[in-house]
Amino acid sequence: MATMTPSAAALEAALQQAMLHQQAGRLSEAERVYRDILRVLPDHPGINNNLGLALKDQGRLDEAAATFQRVLARKPGDALAQCNLGNVLRLQGRLDEAAACFRRAIVIKPDMALAHQNLGTTLCEGGDLDAGLAAFRHHAELAFGTGQVRAVGPVAPHKARHDQEQRDYLGESAVVDAVSSDVFHLESCDRLSGRAVNPDTSAGDIAARWRSGTPQLVVIDDLLTETALERLRRFCWGSTIWRKVYADGYLGALPEYGFACPLLAQISEELRGTYPEILEQYKLLQFWGFKYDSTLSGIKMHADFAAVNVNFWITADEANLDPEHGGLVIWDVPAPLDWDFAKYNDSPQLARDFLAQSGARPVSVPHRANRAVIFDSDLFHETDRISFKEGYRNRRINITLLYGRREEAKKPVGRG
Repeated sequence: MATMTPSAAALEAALQQAMLHQQAGRLSEAERVYRDILRVLPDHPGINNNLGLALKDQGRLDEAAATFQRVLARKPGDALAQCNLGNVLRLQGRLDEAAACFRRAIVIKPDMALAHQNLGTTLCEGGDLDAGLAAFRHHAELAFGTGQVRAVGPVAPHKARHDQEQRDYLGESAVVDAVSSDVFHLESCDRLSGRAVNPDTSAGDIAARWRSGTPQLVVIDDLLTETALERLRRFCWGSTIWRKVYADGYLGALPEYGFACPLLAQISEELRGTYPEILEQYKLLQFWGFKYDSTLSGIKMHADFAAVNVNFWITADEANLDPEHGGLVIWDVPAPLDWDFAKYNDSPQLARDFLAQSGARPVSVPHRANRAVIFDSDLFHETDRISFKEGYRNRRINITLLYGRREEAKKPVGRG
């Protein structure tokens, strides 16, 4: 008896079922349904791409790569498959090959914002910060530079307040018409001809404290030169990059939103050169800015999945109504090495229970303009209570640079 071919309606229903499985994280179920469909439509590029993503998300990177390569063998001009293959190669550490995939995707589809974002991530991981940040800026221009400002996440009252304050600031600065709400703008923030990070005659002492410290935590004041600090402030005030909305009252600026100015690359490079024993062995892998609403809370307890965390504040001291607070609280016992990213970031009560059982003590580092805190990213930390003056330029802003991967760091043994 001949095997009946499923109808188009049956195939569409199966595809919807597979996609629902995939969205819900039921990856093996999604894989099974995709493979059933591919028995009928073996060359379908969209279904093969979806199957490859399900394999990638299960950690089966070789199989995922082979799936995307099969798509490209049949359809070399599939920009999505090029992008998907690039992501798998990046996860495998094959950064040059990954970058080549993203560049091919961009040649095929120059306005593919995701390919520019992925290229930026890959180039930064490979140490080419200037080219990586340029790719992130290109992504932001494609994603947001069409005359429509879009928040990433739910529209919240604190986001609306911030955006109105920024529109007023931009209007007063004669950058845009104050009555316009549809604006994408990146303030100029190029590299400086001179230094961005102040030379530090105590760098040797700081390195010694880092080597012997438990916890590994150092505080550095007067981090940036006056010119660099002022230029970075103006970039953060004038750029429409504060798009990620957090329910606890703060906004995030990520590289793909345009938080990728050349000055940041200069700061990162000079930090590694000024404090080589702490940072030189690591590459800058992640970075962002956060801006706060003092009527709400800040970041809850968490740790960062990296080797070293550099956090610094740029808001003027006069804006802080509580000079003994407004910074970070960092606990002196690192997270267990077997904790994964979800435990780090999604379970603050679990972290508190662990710290209480470990007898951990909090270290409070008050906010100071141009103060940096460098610490082991395994240390749990949270925003200290904040009370800043009203007004757009008085909003608390911190910048975080994450260097290296957690597994690269040699963790000290014993109590933090």
